[in-house]
Amino acid sequence: MTGTVAPSAYEMSPRRQTLPAGTRLWRLHRATRPSEQFNPVSADPHFGGNRFDGTSNAPYSYLYVAEDPTTALAESLLRSLEFDVETRMRLVPYAAVYGKSLSLLTTRRELTLVSLVTEADLAAVCQDSWLLEAEGDRYAKTRRWASEIRAQATDTSGLVWQSRRNRPGLALVLFGDRCCEEALVEEHRGGVADLGSPAGVAEANRLLAPLRSAIVPPAGFDDCAEQSATGFDDRAE
Repeated sequence: MTGTVAPSAYEMSPRRQTLPAGTRLWRLHRATRPSEQFNPVSADPHFGGNRFDGTSNAPYSYLYVAEDPTTALAESLLRSLEFDVETRMRLVPYAAVYGKSLSLLTTRRELTLVSLVTEADLAAVCQDSWLLEAEGDRYAKTRRWASEIRAQATDTSGLVWQSRRNRPGLALVLFGDRCCEEALVEEHRGGVADLGSPAGVAEANRLLAPLRSAIVPPAGFDDCAEQSATGFDDRAE
């Protein structure tokens, strides 16, 4: 529901959901950025950015995560990606994972989130599925709704909704000004440090297989994988 009325005109009744301490969450991020670091870059109020980013008009740092690794990958890699006619697969460019990590985080304390999971949840903030389905240039309006939800739910640390790319998996955005980095800790026993490596691509494709999606490695990638496994390049002779 795009509507013609500004979200600030509505008196909302956001419904809360508690995220217990010890909850495991997954994040796809640049390998050069610590997994628990919030993104401090505000989006333009009208252009670019993502669904619920902070903006220069309503600034806050943010961190997108998901309840499972497949949803974390799908939310980022399958956005606006159509099925290939010949393979009947969604083919993800290798550049989308090069230099990226898939990290496992755990919450250190209980967090209260605004739930946008059910239609009743959406109605409570005077919205419908449009808020979660809109893409591209309509993100400017979804960000405006997020800022108003924050303003009317000052006790909350983020939003949670059902992923449109891996239903019924849940996606979340956490607010840095209400959920400090100390609230999350990386679990080094999980995750994939280098998604661009042969092992990383193999693991990502395993997770994406049920969604008929796969990362397409560059030419010669299989040769690199074999050399990595053997530690010997017979072409050097």
